[in-house]
Amino acid sequence: MTYCVAMLLDTGLVFLSDSRTSAGVDQINTFRKTIVFQKPDERVLVLQTAGNLAITQAVVSMLREKLDSPEHANLYGCANLFEAACCVGDALREVHRRDAASLREFGVEFNASLILGGQIRGEPPRLFSIYSAGNFIEATPDTTYFQIGESKYGKPIIDRVIRRSSSLNEAAKCALVSMDSTIRSNLSVGLPLDLVIVRRDQYTVARHVSIGDDDPYFRGIRARWSEALREAFAQLPDPDWLTTR
Repeated sequence: MTYCVAMLLDTGLVFLSDSRTSAGVDQINTFRKTIVFQKPDERVLVLQTAGNLAITQAVVSMLREKLDSPEHANLYGCANLFEAACCVGDALREVHRRDAASLREFGVEFNASLILGGQIRGEPPRLFSIYSAGNFIEATPDTTYFQIGESKYGKPIIDRVIRRSSSLNEAAKCALVSMDSTIRSNLSVGLPLDLVIVRRDQYTVARHVSIGDDDPYFRGIRARWSEALREAFAQLPDPDWLTTR
């Protein structure tokens, strides 16, 4: 399993993903879930993947192979982010046509979900959540973020904190706290993390940081967040219905 979150803000986008694909007592594998496609000063696209690793790797490989092909729609030739999302959806459907029946014979579900976001010159930053069927939805002014993978543990903090007007630093901090909550509650999500920040109208990645267990900032906010939660909990009044009368 994995956890990916992407946030669309007035000032740009923030993407965060873990890198754990399977976990057990004696098996932990690491694969990156965030892929960047960019032509500086023209476009920057960030793709996040979750689900069956073989499926998502096939989709990414297909997208990369088509980049230099004038005969196929590709992420470097799309006129806008909507077309780019269609391109990713088409690749997902192509993998489904090729592999879904064979996977079904072995009792394996065709399971893949992706997030695509970024900016192409001539339009504002945009963000899409793409489903296994290749269809997708786009973030709106009322939708600040998308999550894929093991999303339930990290959702509450984002809902309480992030607004479209939040800064990129605030969003990155919130995404990391959201990830820490998920890591603490689910063994299938783990370090290292990929954090990607895209500033509006710059058409390139502003920061791409790999965060491991030795990262001082991440270790610091993990400790301070846990301490702050315990302090806030201790200050809440006890329920009066448990008072002995």
